[in-house]
Amino acid sequence: MKSVILFGGNGYLGTNFVKEWLAHGPADVHFFVLGRSLQSKKISTHQTNIQVDVTNEQAVLAVLPEQIDYIIDFVGAPSKAPQSFAKLNYEPASVMKKIAEQKNVRAMGFIGGVLGPKRFTKSKKQIIDDLKTSFIPLAYVEPTLVYGAGRQDAMTRNVPMLKILGLFSKRLKPVRVEDVVNNLRTNLLQY
Repeated sequence: MKSVILFGGNGYLGTNFVKEWLAHGPADVHFFVLGRSLQSKKISTHQTNIQVDVTNEQAVLAVLPEQIDYIIDFVGAPSKAPQSFAKLNYEPASVMKKIAEQKNVRAMGFIGGVLGPKRFTKSKKQIIDDLKTSFIPLAYVEPTLVYGAGRQDAMTRNVPMLKILGLFSKRLKPVRVEDVVNNLRTNLLQY
């Protein structure tokens, strides 16, 4: 049985990652979903939700199983405040990298981004570059606007316009969440 650790796996991408893995991938897996709250519902018997601060390496290590195959960071969001920006973006990735190296996991996973505020997309690129310096392989995807699976917010209202613009530039073409998480899963399973 593979152990897959998800930082921030209670959110939109993490939840869809678990659903798609179980629908299309090997079922010999157990997900440990780590996050600030336990409010998200458990979507499978292959899932354990754990409330923990993913920016605190020691706290995370204390709740992890002994054997880890993959560890993925789904935490990240644009923020105007410098302290909260670092806490939401850089710190979870740094903790993931340290734990991946300590536990000698098969691979790390990360979701970048090429559409959004410049500070956000630049930070995602910097995090990917930093994670690539590890001896642990990195599987990552860099989507534009992610939509589908019930997501309805201010950003998804732009999907029709971006579909048209995406005909002229791949950097603007919106991407279905199922495609994003399945690409990440496929990339991880290469290791």
